[in-house]
Amino acid sequence: MKGMSGYGKWVAGSKTKWITLLVWVALVGVLTMLWPSVNSQVANNASNLPEDSQSVRASVVAEREFPAGSGVPALLVWHRDGGIAEEDLVHITAVYSKLEQQPLMHQNFVPPLGKLPPQALQASLSEDRSTLVTPVLFDKTADSDQLGESLKSLKELVRTETGTDPSAAKPDSGDLSLRVSGPVGISVDATGLFKNADVSLLIATVILVLVFLLLIYRSPILALIPLVAVGFAYGVTSPVLGLMAREGWITVDSQAVSIMTVLLFGAGTDYCLFLISRFRQMLKVEENKGRALLSAISHSSGAIAMSGFTVVLALFALLLAKYGAYHRFAVPFSVSILIMGVASLTLVPALLAIFGRTSFFPFVPRTPQMEAERAKAKGRPVPQPQPARRKGIGYLVVSRPWAIVGITVVLLGVLASFSSGIKFTYDILSSFPKTMESREGFDLIGEQFSPGELAPAKLMVDTEGLPGGEDLKSVLSSLSYVDVVSDPQQGAVNPKITAYDIEFKDNPYSIEAMDHIPALQATVESALTESGIENAQDKVWISGQTATQHDTKELGERDTDLIIPVVIGLITVLLLVYLRSVVATVYLVGTVILSFFSALGLGWIIIHYVLGADAIQGAIPLYSFVFLVALGEDYNIFMISNIWKKRKHMPLKQAIAEGVNETGSVITSAGLILAGTFAVLASLPIQVLVQFGIITAIGVLLDTFVVRPFLVPAITVLFGRLAFWPGKHQEVSEASASDTQR
Repeated sequence: MKGMSGYGKWVAGSKTKWITLLVWVALVGVLTMLWPSVNSQVANNASNLPEDSQSVRASVVAEREFPAGSGVPALLVWHRDGGIAEEDLVHITAVYSKLEQQPLMHQNFVPPLGKLPPQALQASLSEDRSTLVTPVLFDKTADSDQLGESLKSLKELVRTETGTDPSAAKPDSGDLSLRVSGPVGISVDATGLFKNADVSLLIATVILVLVFLLLIYRSPILALIPLVAVGFAYGVTSPVLGLMAREGWITVDSQAVSIMTVLLFGAGTDYCLFLISRFRQMLKVEENKGRALLSAISHSSGAIAMSGFTVVLALFALLLAKYGAYHRFAVPFSVSILIMGVASLTLVPALLAIFGRTSFFPFVPRTPQMEAERAKAKGRPVPQPQPARRKGIGYLVVSRPWAIVGITVVLLGVLASFSSGIKFTYDILSSFPKTMESREGFDLIGEQFSPGELAPAKLMVDTEGLPGGEDLKSVLSSLSYVDVVSDPQQGAVNPKITAYDIEFKDNPYSIEAMDHIPALQATVESALTESGIENAQDKVWISGQTATQHDTKELGERDTDLIIPVVIGLITVLLLVYLRSVVATVYLVGTVILSFFSALGLGWIIIHYVLGADAIQGAIPLYSFVFLVALGEDYNIFMISNIWKKRKHMPLKQAIAEGVNETGSVITSAGLILAGTFAVLASLPIQVLVQFGIITAIGVLLDTFVVRPFLVPAITVLFGRLAFWPGKHQEVSEASASDTQR
């Protein structure tokens, strides 16, 4: 207690409060001038798969042996209802002729369509002659922004050649329309969605937090203090992460920056509220605002530090991930929460010390004596103190613990049971709005051609020159899941390597198509072995988007199976150290895990049965688990630490009841704000963020309104003094508690 009080004097004393504020102002100013912002260092083309992944090794072989087709394809989907006219074909060949003569930036290869007569393209039209798909390949090293600029130049070339704007024409308008799909179109659209989301997400989050704080505290000054703290924390976080990214220590992408912003506002505001709430309580019993603040700091800073440290460590566990997107989240999220925790424990106390009771204007908290003197000065009746009544959720929990545990466990268990029926997808296109250009192009390909044409797989085989291994086309064509197999192509460096472009009958981004990759590999390896080729497993490579997605799925499942137990283990150790109770640690971790599966189940009910989605993105469970388990323990730590302190000078049941009631309003407020900030993600036109936002917001609300106020304290009541085992619990009788209070 004394240690915390001493620290409080260092950051929020009569003079040091100004020093603390100036330090933060100087820190933000200096770092902003010296180091780049994190947004300027975003890299959206960073690889997600390690170099030893099957698809990555295959892409290396493809680039070496078949350089003409080794780039990243953009599929130009030309369409005109009623049929593409001969004049349209003339324009298309002219476009490709110019692309050959004056390549776009980062253009890798284009087929020689400009050298063909327009009539030659008619054989490639769809059956109803309304659609034509032509490719343009780009360098793999180009990022999404660079590819986006190249596509702008391409569309400008098309406008100049046709005299119209096919990119703006609707596919059902009867005019010639152009949609760019394929891996390049999808990548550019995905980056554009996140870029557009950044500003709208920030504005929506700030407005939501501000409105919630105004409704909760009805004080404009107090509503701004957490936002100012978050702003300063972001002002330090951004250049720190920007420097780390510039030096190559970490890689950040737009998605990570977007979610980091939400996390800062949600979790950061929570930490501020924990201190503000305690300060408000102390101002009602302590006339001196300085002593009231120091007491608030000594009572709440330990729980705030522990809560923040729990989240930081849980997020750092993502460094164990091999999948790039997961791995890239670890440092930005952890660093932002760490800096926000420091701001909550230094800058916020300083701001509260500067404004004092005025922070709560116009509803200023005062001691009974101050209220009486104020009433006399204004000639009003002196307000009489209200007798303490044993009421509220806390006393309800203490009086009926068995009923509450039974009801909440059944409720959460029923919701959790729905999580077993969740279906997952790794199809990034399903995250896009239906009006997004690359998705419109894909839909046209699916309607007019085989969906597999969107992203063919490239199968490469080292036949070692043996006759039996030279032609696999008949074997491949006989496979039920294969739609089209190209003629064999000979390797440029090693002529014994033969390649086939394979179009699957399924959507190349679907789980069904991904499941064909190991089957295809096994079939070809078996054929090579029968031809007398040894070590066939080392002589077959499959590249392409479907192979990449298959590796993504496998790696994601590996990371989930590893990281979830690690996060549980880390939080368990931290709780053991903080609470020194095995029993309490077990049921605190257990309730949060139950809450997580309940959130998944209820989220699936809403996403599937209400919103009509067939599946959720495969990354959602891991993301949601890390956030919900770490953030869910925040509320448990704050409440249980309050109970632990109270039981030292009052009976346990009374400590539980008063602990629940005292922390109820602040945790409810914090939970609503945190859930609201995650729910903001659901307003974005990106399904993966919509689903993540819904499930995480549901989990926070379940923790706030079910687990924290009912289930955890009810279990604590049932365990009684065993809840502290093996720590010591000093029993305090009702009589001695009354004497102490008197």
